[in-house]
Amino acid sequence: MNWHKLLDVVGSGRIFIQTHDYPDPDAIASAFGLQTFLAHFGINSLLCYKGDMDRLSVTTAVETFNVSIFPFSDALMMQPGDKIILVDGQKYNANMTDLPGHIVACIDHHPIIKQPSYEYADLRIVGSCSSILADYFFTAHVPMPKNVATMLLFGLHIDTKFLTRGVKELDLTIFPELYRLADQNQLELIENCNLELADLKAFGVAFNTITIFGRAGFAHIPFSCHDALIAQVADFILSLAEVDIAIVYASRPDGLKYSVRSAMTNVHSGDMLVATMPPFGSGGGHASMAGGFVARKTIEQNGIKEDDVAIILRDRFLHYIHERLKTPS
Repeated sequence: MNWHKLLDVVGSGRIFIQTHDYPDPDAIASAFGLQTFLAHFGINSLLCYKGDMDRLSVTTAVETFNVSIFPFSDALMMQPGDKIILVDGQKYNANMTDLPGHIVACIDHHPIIKQPSYEYADLRIVGSCSSILADYFFTAHVPMPKNVATMLLFGLHIDTKFLTRGVKELDLTIFPELYRLADQNQLELIENCNLELADLKAFGVAFNTITIFGRAGFAHIPFSCHDALIAQVADFILSLAEVDIAIVYASRPDGLKYSVRSAMTNVHSGDMLVATMPPFGSGGGHASMAGGFVARKTIEQNGIKEDDVAIILRDRFLHYIHERLKTPS
C-alpha cells in the first residue's frame, strides 16, 4: 500500500468513489472512510453506487452519520473524463456496474477474477475492505473521526461475522484500534437493525424449500429480495448442524442471484462459483462466502427454463464439492 501514490493518481478534477452494486456495510464504510481520508488532503469526492442500499442496518448507519452517498443516475452527470475509485469490488465483477467515468484506482479485499489495469491498486485478501481503509489512516497518521471509526468497525464486524469468518492478521491488528476510537453505543444501535418484518417471509419460504445433499444445504427464495437478505438466509442455513455448505438463490426480475457459504476448508466458495457458473452466469468471492448471478436475458436467449438452470447449477455444485472432498484439506 502506497497512499502517496494514490493521492498522485487521484490528483484533481471530479472524483467518484464507487462501491459494488447493492452496497453492504463494508462497502459503504470503506467508501466513507476513503472519502474522509482524501478530504484530509484537500481532495473532494462523491460516493455513488448502482442498485439499492438493501439492508436496514446500512440505511440506519448512513442516516445516523450523515453519509452522503447517491445511487448513480443521469443527475450526477458523470463524464468520461471523471475519475473513479472502486472500493470493495473490482472491474469486470458481476456486481460492479461499468459507469461512464475513467477508473483510475481500486481498493478491494476480494480475490482477483480477471486482472484489469489500474493506475493504482491495493488488492489484499483480508476479512474486510474496512480494515484496508483503516490501515490508510493509521499508516499515514491521519486523525480518524469517531463516526468514521464506528462505520469502519461496523463494516469489519459484518464482513467477518464478528471476527469469525475469513479473518487475516490485518483485521486482528485493526480491530482494537477501531474499537478504541468508535462509538460503541451507536455501533450497537446500528447492528441491532438487521431485519424488517417483511424479511421474515424470505426466511419462511427458504426454510420450506431446504434440501440437503450430503453436507450441502440448498434453498430457493421464489421472489425478488435483496442481496443482503439472501446472504443472511445462507448464513442461517450454514448454522444448521447438518450443513457445512449453504447455497441459496432468489428468483428476481433480472435473473437468479446466488449466495454461497462454506465451512469446509477444501471447498472454496468463490472458486466453486468461478468454476461452475459459466456459461449461464458468473460469480466469485472468498473461501467462506461468495456470490453469483445468472442474468434473466441469458436464460431467455438460451431458451432454458429457470428451474432447469437451477437444477443444472445444483448438480454442478454437488459435483464440484464431491471432487474437492476427494482432495485432502
